Amino acid sequence: MTPAELDAACLALPAVTKVVQWGGSDVYKVGGRIFAIAGLAGGLMFKVTDLAYEVMTQSGMARPAPYLARARWVSFDDLAALDPEEVADWLKTAHGLVAAKLTRKQRAELGL
Repeated sequence: MTPAELDAACLALPAVTKVVQWGGSDVYKVGGRIFAIAGLAGGLMFKVTDLAYEVMTQSGMARPAPYLARARWVSFDDLAALDPEEVADWLKTAHGLVAAKLTRKQRAELGL
């Protein structure tokens, strides 16, 4: 997956904003809450379900994201090695998990 493909996949999701912070990392948010971070050492981090976290980390597919593992985030070191369609599905799930934590009012304001 290229950075442009990642950007397109994230920004295609509803109510997503992108900011650049933490030394040039692309941070994708819904309702002001982060669901994915790209660019930290060339990799990608995002939120996953509890089951996906266990499967991805125990199989060695991904590793627990530094500082965010307790919130069930995973990290991939090489964005280029990832399949764009698979990552787009993961990002859609990450977006949904974070959006579900927003208040009913916030979701309504964002059209979610």
